[in-house]
Amino acid sequence: MKRFIPVLKRTQLFSGVSENEISSMLTCLNVTLKTYKKGEYVFREGEHLSDIAVLVEGQLHIQRDDYWGNSNIISIVNVGEMFGEAYVTPNSGAMLNNVIAIADSAVLFFDAKRIITTCPSACRFHSMVVQNLFYAISDKNRKLVQKLSHMSNRSTREKLMSYLSEESSRQNSSTFIIPFNRQQLADFLSVDRSAMSKELCKMRDDGIIRFEKNQFTLI
Repeated sequence: MKRFIPVLKRTQLFSGVSENEISSMLTCLNVTLKTYKKGEYVFREGEHLSDIAVLVEGQLHIQRDDYWGNSNIISIVNVGEMFGEAYVTPNSGAMLNNVIAIADSAVLFFDAKRIITTCPSACRFHSMVVQNLFYAISDKNRKLVQKLSHMSNRSTREKLMSYLSEESSRQNSSTFIIPFNRQQLADFLSVDRSAMSKELCKMRDDGIIRFEKNQFTLI
């Protein structure tokens, strides 16, 4: 577990906390490590959570799957990002989505009660983690609002332009790589893959974009 301390040091949750301080907190926060093979579920819809999770290796998708097997990708979890925090409060209810590993992954689980309840010594770094948790939740809410802004557009083209424009701005370049293949992008934007692929080709023919696999250029 200690080999992941440098990863935790770079996370938003442990911003401003030294590696030595993180090491001393692992026992205090009752941290456990679990690994998952590609395709395995980390959480399933309907589960009740008591831990806040941080991905320290691999990549995960948070997605909603309907009865017929159709998926809607809610968000991607990259190394250093936390997830599950929305479901650890007493009245939050069960998980509404599935969390699945799309690559071999490792996850650290932190006892939520031990995070929000500072130890008797009220150590400085524990207080900082509580503060960072608040900031991280606020940041995730902002990203959710951004996704809703893409999906609020009526047409597939408008959704694509909204998403690609945001990625270009976020990466500060007119040429950028998105973290999705075609099916995943369609699931993320809640559109039909075939219709989306046709629209991408139309946008290319109209001189709006160029693309090669998951690399795009806005013209």
